[in-house]
Amino acid sequence: METKVALIGIVVENFDSVTKLNDILHAYGDVIIGRMGIPYKEREVSIISVAVDATEDTISAMAGKIGKLPGISSKTVYAKMGE
Repeated sequence: METKVALIGIVVENFDSVTKLNDILHAYGDVIIGRMGIPYKEREVSIISVAVDATEDTISAMAGKIGKLPGISSKTVYAKMGE
């Protein structure tokens, strides 16, 4: 199956959801290229970027699970490789 490269941008406002977020990221660890987290203490949020290489279905499933967590927002951007 064809894979795509994508970036999932995550904003954490509810730190009670971080354990569940990390569980999801761990479950999809085999498709994660890299991850960067930035704590923004002045605004009491954390910003996380996760680069992935996976099928569109896998990326959608991962992003969907992340987006359902309380106090966590996410958006996915796909690379336009080969278009």
